[in-house]
Amino acid sequence: MSPALPVARKTHLDSLAVTLLVVCCAFWGFQQILIKFAVAEVPPLWQASLRFWGATLLLWLWCRARGVPLFQRDGTLKAGLLAGVLFAGEFAFIYLGLQLTSASRLTVFLYTSPFVVALLLPRVVPSETLRRVQWVGLTIAFAAVATAFSEGFTSASPVAGQWRGDAMALGAGILWGLTTLTIRASRLATTSAEKTLFYQVAVTALVAPLLSLALGEPWGWSYSGLAWGSIALQSVVGAFASYLAWMWMLRHYPATQISTFTFLTPVFALVFGVLLLGEPLTLKLVLALVGVALGIVLVSRR
Repeated sequence: MSPALPVARKTHLDSLAVTLLVVCCAFWGFQQILIKFAVAEVPPLWQASLRFWGATLLLWLWCRARGVPLFQRDGTLKAGLLAGVLFAGEFAFIYLGLQLTSASRLTVFLYTSPFVVALLLPRVVPSETLRRVQWVGLTIAFAAVATAFSEGFTSASPVAGQWRGDAMALGAGILWGLTTLTIRASRLATTSAEKTLFYQVAVTALVAPLLSLALGEPWGWSYSGLAWGSIALQSVVGAFASYLAWMWMLRHYPATQISTFTFLTPVFALVFGVLLLGEPLTLKLVLALVGVALGIVLVSRR
């Protein structure tokens, strides 16, 4: 077998990367709305199972059509399975944590992920080290998100054991960061984006239904067109197209810089909540948008 071709990596984000990141983050924010539409009919982990089954099938068909090998021995199996387990664990923590804490608190803890990447990745990939101004930008972006969701910290929670939900949310953020670290610091960094993503969605497609069964969620197929439309968008655009774009960007751009853009996702979720669910547009939301934009500009500076 011939050795993998070296990947041409860039030292900064160009217009293509910025455009892809904004589009992906916008959909990931809209995805929260899609899940809300479907969760009344489809239990969370069963919904995740359907989503990742669909994504795994789509990715397999995509690779077959494009001639991308998925099962060829290339030394990525151990790292790929590790990335898949971390990815599945992240989603499990998110869904389980939402039962014990508010969505606002969970979102803030989840988006500690870029800090995990920024702290650990330079230890194995020295070129990913952030400069002081970039650390300032990272902190500003996180503070802006925390400000937007601060009501989740000041209001009393009716759910017992909230601290356990917070811990799960923090665990999900750490696992997200470790997934990025695994991809960038292993041979997955030089394999195809399709194969890297296949490890993650396929493992999650196996793990999610087992967790759903363990939690006693009812399974079914007789759902409304709205619920199936939501699951289809989550599968086709969310777990397939947008994640494939994300894996491609991790191979070609600095992971520490693109991770900072994920702070846009919860802000987009708030914006879509205002536009689609009639939630109020507050000063905190406006300040969050400004803060995230400023943080991203600082982190993305050459």
